[in-house]
Amino acid sequence: MTQLYGLGLGVGTQNKKGEWLEVFFPQPTLNPEATLAQTLATAVGYEGGNQAITLDADKLNAIEAAATEQGFSELAALAAQFKTSSRPLVAVLLAEDAAPTSVAEGYFKLQLLSHRLVKPHNTNLTGVFGVLPNVAWTNVGAIDLEELPARQLEARLNGETISVDCVDKFPKMTNYVVPKGVRIAHTARVRLGAYVGEGTTVMHEGFINFNAGTLGTSMVEGRISAGVVVGNGSDLGGGCSTMGTLSGGGNIIISVGEECLLGANAGIGIPLGDRCTVESGLYITAGTKVAVLDDKNQLAETVKARDLAGKSDLLFRRNSVNGAVECKTNKTAIALNEELHANN
Repeated sequence: MTQLYGLGLGVGTQNKKGEWLEVFFPQPTLNPEATLAQTLATAVGYEGGNQAITLDADKLNAIEAAATEQGFSELAALAAQFKTSSRPLVAVLLAEDAAPTSVAEGYFKLQLLSHRLVKPHNTNLTGVFGVLPNVAWTNVGAIDLEELPARQLEARLNGETISVDCVDKFPKMTNYVVPKGVRIAHTARVRLGAYVGEGTTVMHEGFINFNAGTLGTSMVEGRISAGVVVGNGSDLGGGCSTMGTLSGGGNIIISVGEECLLGANAGIGIPLGDRCTVESGLYITAGTKVAVLDDKNQLAETVKARDLAGKSDLLFRRNSVNGAVECKTNKTAIALNEELHANN
């Protein structure tokens, strides 16, 4: 029996050279059962390893027949739907969780994240920037940048306009999946590959990058950079930011624990434990000198912020008289506004 890390059938967009620009996987599957993996592998002629296999009518017929025979009704129905399309189609079969080497593999892994099948940092995305092409994302879909001028002229001559929403390697998540139980005020500010936990609200100025996100109920009015994970019950105030870690960008993974609050325009360059608060306007980097106060608000010691990384129940503030960054035990838990955080 074939054992796979993941599999999926995708429909996407290619340029005139036949190169993939993007791929949509309606049913990405993680750790499929061996019989399902074997059924698809046999139908598409899978030879092992991590492969992206172009689908034609013969392969789709084989998938539908084999899936029907083995009782995999969802796969059979999807293959039947795919047969009605003239769009480029592909099957991705991954034997292991290795760095993506093709556009189809990269998009498959980003959709595993946004479908909440894997959490940030739990799938290998090494080198994904080099794999994905820079694309014009428009009202008529993805367009190769070299082909864009001709497409724009053609549209104008037909009395139409192509609206270019952005030029980027990563599209917005909601064009591929809308996770259950979320509110997103400005969909362009949540990239594909974001993990948005059930109960999360992303306000108009909130932002969530790929391989990052929230694990539960959160109000996001600030920036969740690539690689940053925010725990359940934590809020990010307007304009606040988290210092992300991309491939090669450092070895400290920034995270926010549960029931934390980053005030408006605050920022962190260290991971926070649970029930921590960072005062509005205060940006803490790893090297920030912090005066640690005792229960009587007296100076106990002065440390670098990195020495407090991951510790819980801390309040970070700036002394309004001398400007020193201070830290003391946070004795008041952050209570979320239940009405404000209601998503349904």
